[in-house]
Amino acid sequence: MGKEDSSNGKYGTIEEKPVKIDKWDSAALKNALDDGAKKVMLDKFGFTESHKLMDGRLFICTVAVVFAMFALVWDYFRPFPESRPVLIICVLSYFFLMGVLTVYTTYMEMGIFLVALDKDRTRVDPDNKWDLASKLKKYDDKYTLSMTFTDGKTNKTRSGEITKSVAEFFDENGVLCFDLYEPEVRMLQNRIATDKKE
Repeated sequence: MGKEDSSNGKYGTIEEKPVKIDKWDSAALKNALDDGAKKVMLDKFGFTESHKLMDGRLFICTVAVVFAMFALVWDYFRPFPESRPVLIICVLSYFFLMGVLTVYTTYMEMGIFLVALDKDRTRVDPDNKWDLASKLKKYDDKYTLSMTFTDGKTNKTRSGEITKSVAEFFDENGVLCFDLYEPEVRMLQNRIATDKKE
């Protein structure tokens, strides 16, 4: 289930449960389109999702929470003012890690919502990687989907993007027209894949 139906070219899950959102909510529009692109890459092309990028963010958040929890427990057993030096260290560490998280999401994630691996079937060569990122500014209707291909053997990259109005993919009720959106994602992926072969 979720694989392409060869008879009609549609996805069972998307067709059974159409994605409906508030068409005036730009975050909901972006998320629906991101999820649609993710579905194409994972279900249509059979790529495997890598969670390493998200794991980095979760690790930073976990360490920050550990500092906060340690401060709470320490203050419980050694009440203020005795706990003051430990509280200062923990609070400063927490805010430092929030700064690290901001840098990480800005310069490492860069709007990437999917890292998909094209696994080598022989399991000899490194996996090829596809990074998908998107942009949709508030009060703007132009959605930009970017794809970057990284060759596992050579580490060379190819990239491309499309920019379209969100109105092209949603009807007047805010339902995602997946049959209109899917070909755009496939066309972008095919264009980059063709470039890499050349």
